[in-house]
Amino acid sequence: MKRFSNVIGFDDSPFPVGYTGSVTVVGTVYARLQLNGVLVGAVEKDGLDAAENLVTLVKESKFAQNVQLIMLQGIALAGFNVVDAFYMHEQLELPILVVSRRRPDMTAIRDALLTKIRGGAEKWAVIERLGPMEKVRRVYVQRVGLELEQADEVIKQFTVEGRIPEPLRTAHLIAGAIVEGQSRGRV
Repeated sequence: MKRFSNVIGFDDSPFPVGYTGSVTVVGTVYARLQLNGVLVGAVEKDGLDAAENLVTLVKESKFAQNVQLIMLQGIALAGFNVVDAFYMHEQLELPILVVSRRRPDMTAIRDALLTKIRGGAEKWAVIERLGPMEKVRRVYVQRVGLELEQADEVIKQFTVEGRIPEPLRTAHLIAGAIVEGQSRGRV
């Protein structure tokens, strides 16, 4: 079974209710448990550009040759900018692991996408294609390009304390600090 030692974890920055525009996205680059770099980009709130922008961010980085797996803090960034994990997997030829602290309310997400969000039907189709979230250790995951036991090993390997793997926890803290001047809250 392939083990993954070099990963990038992505999370978005906080934004106020009613905000429109670009939202900062942070990627933390890890070799095992060592932070080796940070990537900073942006995606449109509720937009359609998350997967494409993350692919560009990774491909144009100096870390592109070494990365073995991409982690996402949830399947959507910047509100409902749903990340097409299949597109990312195809473009980067890397496994994609979506991680969530708790099981999302998929009915509420579907209803919001189909009734309130431009392009919601296409976004919901991407989420549906990923299939249901699977419980792995103390989190829920969706995955493209890796087996469930590999996902379990990645969560185990990169989680030091709590539930969330370090690349995602660190990305969350940095993204919050960029916008608010300091990190806050739980991951």
